[in-house]
Amino acid sequence: MSLLQIRNLKKSFGDLEVLKDISLEVEKGEVLGIIGPSGSGKTTLLRCAIGLEKADSGEISYNGTCGLVFQNFNLFPHYSVIKNITDAPIRVQKRDPKEVYEEARKLLAKMNLSDKENYYPCQLSGGQKQRVSIARALCMNPDVLFFDEPTSALDPELTAEILQVIKQLAAEKMTMVIVTHEMAFARNVADHVIFMENGVIALQGSSDEVFDSKDERLRAFLGKYNDLG
Repeated sequence: MSLLQIRNLKKSFGDLEVLKDISLEVEKGEVLGIIGPSGSGKTTLLRCAIGLEKADSGEISYNGTCGLVFQNFNLFPHYSVIKNITDAPIRVQKRDPKEVYEEARKLLAKMNLSDKENYYPCQLSGGQKQRVSIARALCMNPDVLFFDEPTSALDPELTAEILQVIKQLAAEKMTMVIVTHEMAFARNVADHVIFMENGVIALQGSSDEVFDSKDERLRAFLGKYNDLG
C-alpha cells in the first residue's frame, strides 16, 4: 500500500528552479533513501513533502500521517526532555496525558535515555539530542517518518549511534524517507534509493541497482565519498 505519492512536483526560489517535475511513491514499510550532491534539491523535496515549503505545482498525497526529524534537533531549550516529547501529542493531538507520558517513557527506554527525562537539551550530547528528537517524532505516531540528514551535525562516533537507531526502526518496518550523505548506510538500510541532481531524479531503483549502477555521474559522486574513506 502506498503511503505517500508525489506527482510532477515543481519548486522555484525566484529564478532558481530547485525541483523539476519530481514524482515518486513510498510504500508501507519501505525505507526510501535520497542521495545526491549539495544543491540537488534533496532537502527542498523533503520540506515540500512535509509541508514546510509550498510547492509551485504538482500533487502530494498521504495515506496516513507524517513526522520529521530535523538535522539540527530543533528541541525547545526551555523544555525538559520529557516535555519536548509529550507537548505536541497532548496540545496538538489532544491525547490523554497519562497515555502520552507512558508512551514517551517507553520511547526514552528504547533510545537508552530513561535517565534523561528531566534533563534539558543543553545538558545532552548531540547524539542524545537527536535520539530525543527521534522519540519526539515517534510519539506523534506518524505513518511515515522523514529524516533530513539526521547525522550531519554529529561527529563520527555519535553518527554511528543514530544510524543504529534508524536501522532498528527499519527492522521494525517503520516507513521512512531519509535524506542522507551516509552512503554505506543508505545502501544497507534503504529498500529504494533515488539519486538527485540539478532538481531531477537522475537515477532510481533498489539500493543494489543504484549503488552498482555504471552511470558515470553517480560513480563520480560516490567516488568522492570513497576517497574520504
